[in-house]
Amino acid sequence: MKRLAHRVLKLLTDGEFHSGEALARALEVSRASVWQAVGELTAAGLELYRVRGRGYRLREPLSLLDRGQIERRLGPLAGRFALEIVESVESTNTLLMQRAPAGASQATVIAAEWQSGGRGRHGRPWHAGIGGALTFSLLWRFAQGAGSLAGLSLAVGVALARALDKLGVAGAGLKWPNDVVWRGRKLAGILIEMQGDALGPGLAVIGIGLNVRLSDAVRTRIDQEATDLETACGRLLDRNEVLALLLAELWNVLEAFAREGFAPLRSEWERRHAHRDRRVTVILPDARRESGVARGVAEDGALLVETRAGVRRYHSGEINLRPGKPVMGNGKRVMGNG
Repeated sequence: MKRLAHRVLKLLTDGEFHSGEALARALEVSRASVWQAVGELTAAGLELYRVRGRGYRLREPLSLLDRGQIERRLGPLAGRFALEIVESVESTNTLLMQRAPAGASQATVIAAEWQSGGRGRHGRPWHAGIGGALTFSLLWRFAQGAGSLAGLSLAVGVALARALDKLGVAGAGLKWPNDVVWRGRKLAGILIEMQGDALGPGLAVIGIGLNVRLSDAVRTRIDQEATDLETACGRLLDRNEVLALLLAELWNVLEAFAREGFAPLRSEWERRHAHRDRRVTVILPDARRESGVARGVAEDGALLVETRAGVRRYHSGEINLRPGKPVMGNGKRVMGNG
């Protein structure tokens, strides 16, 4: 996205109508350039009112990311993070993975207003409208190698769920291995990429995408059921407040994970397990499918599924929920809304 589109957006965040002529005059560009910039913003999922004779106005208030506001909300923790806000980038994970070998510091954070090539697991695209999501990456260095970091994505999920609790989201669940869901719909996703020696030291770049406000245009691009944080909270949100809460909880969880691993977080993750005691199909990396009842996770983060052959452990794959009500350990169905 071009720089001019971001400059137009910044002027529109006051919530007032701005004519194309007034925007062009304020930015010292032509009205045609303003028209093109507005087109970029709407193509990126921003919802605008256009009224003849009055100009353009945002449909709803929008909070642009502001480093100073985020750091004020972080309080004493602000000095622990090296926070950078970028207007537009292909992928925050890609950028931080490039910087990591050059010595990017512990707890470096890159947050973007707009990602042109945001991605989830297996290279799938992550769709988010400008100003309608939080898309950021966090660098964390570990003394251990990648082989000792099993369960990291689940630990990150716990941190996100704790932050959502503080925002007033009731019933957010965790879907193994890397999603946060609310009422069965995807709210956030986690993508972790690693560098380093097998025995350590190592580093993880933790990418997080959180839907804050999904426009109709963005919803049409998403190939699964999704929801957003404002729907779950029932109110408009300041993304600076949300990002500060997420970073604070991530700091606490990652500090503990670096010392003790996933095991101390296991019971909390299981309390939030969206598919516990539900019939699921696990899609393995080689595309094979195995079915059973999700029973929880092991201390190393492996998914435990009860199959006809016994309890199986899965360290990779994806879960699809099969129709049906929860199933108890003895095979009987649990009464309830299911």
